[in-house]
Amino acid sequence: MTEVTLAVVGGGLRGLTYARRAHATGAGRVVAVAEPDPQRRAAFAAEFGIAPELAHPGWKELAAAGRLADAAVIATHDQLHTDPAVTLAGLGYHILLEKPMATTEREAARIADAARRNGILLAVCHVLRYTPYTRVVRGLLDGGRIGRLISVQHLEPVGWWHDAHSFVRGHWRRQDTSAPMLLAKACHDIDWLVHLFGRPPARISSFGSLSHFHAGDAPEGAAERCLDCPLEPSCPYSAPRLYLGCLGDPESEFWPLSAVTPGRTEEDVLAALRTGPYGRCVYACDNDVVDHQEVVMEFDDGATCSFTMSAFTPMEHRRTRLFGTHGYIDGDGTTLRLVDFRTGEEELIRADDAGAGGPSAADGHGGGDEGLTDAFLAAVASGDPSLLRSDAAESLMTHRVVWAAERARLTGSVVTL
Repeated sequence: MTEVTLAVVGGGLRGLTYARRAHATGAGRVVAVAEPDPQRRAAFAAEFGIAPELAHPGWKELAAAGRLADAAVIATHDQLHTDPAVTLAGLGYHILLEKPMATTEREAARIADAARRNGILLAVCHVLRYTPYTRVVRGLLDGGRIGRLISVQHLEPVGWWHDAHSFVRGHWRRQDTSAPMLLAKACHDIDWLVHLFGRPPARISSFGSLSHFHAGDAPEGAAERCLDCPLEPSCPYSAPRLYLGCLGDPESEFWPLSAVTPGRTEEDVLAALRTGPYGRCVYACDNDVVDHQEVVMEFDDGATCSFTMSAFTPMEHRRTRLFGTHGYIDGDGTTLRLVDFRTGEEELIRADDAGAGGPSAADGHGGGDEGLTDAFLAAVASGDPSLLRSDAAESLMTHRVVWAAERARLTGSVVTL
């Protein structure tokens, strides 16, 4: 396969993940980077052997140099996707775009229009479509193993410490600087559920709120920072316990610790917790995104789907139950239990490839990160868009389902698509 050259816009966790996979397989070669943090930019350039003149402080400087590569990976923060995506599409770059596509419907539509207008491949990083598990589930549905799909229950267990890290203390804690949590975290899941049904829902309702991580639920005597708090040893959201516990574990140092400090000593961690956002009490932050939400969808044939996103869980693979006219599937992200109503027989199906990885961004989303990267590079190399499991138009459609669910939650109404 032809080697695909890549420019990476955003040299953080996600940009590194896709770049490293491309490099490891030999299907892609990173030739340029745009990253505003000088330390991160230098480390990224050194890792991939990028020439100094091709290590840019921002996407505008990269774009000003013309088309430097076959494709671009855009892994900037959520609200900074639109302008680089539209501009680089205009230069002819094929684009791998981190989710969410954009934080507003208007901007997502601009991106989809730019991809169509310029005739480029654009893949939004809905990595759940590319896992071995998803291939097995879709195969069972398409093969008629449970008859017609009537209803689905789906759980995204965000994880108590992950929610505290990313959505209470971290970058995605506020809608005005990021996006609603349903978009920032669960557009994966809404996209995946639409993928299973093969069409968007007809009607949507939703409920959810910020129920726990606020000052009203702070225990008596809690301090504003964990390092000053007499309750810290018994608190489930202790920052010292979480981040000091990452030391010595390469995966945990890659994430979540890298968001807290570039250092790798106890002194580095404690200094960051003393002054930085990740040392704050979870009941004394400026967060406003929900910590739990329900979405209920109804499809044109009467089929239904309920989706639960909750902070108050272990951090695990998604759990899904699929109810069909002829059978039932109960899946936990790796194993599927299939009950055939016609015979009464049960079958356990192991769906994960060896080494596919776990549920989080730190360990590859169950093989989805690798599957997506491989498919994107193959599609660019061959010019075959059918190798991708969604295009810009389909991603825009599933994002619109998310925005409809948010409207339903905020207005207390049932939204018709």
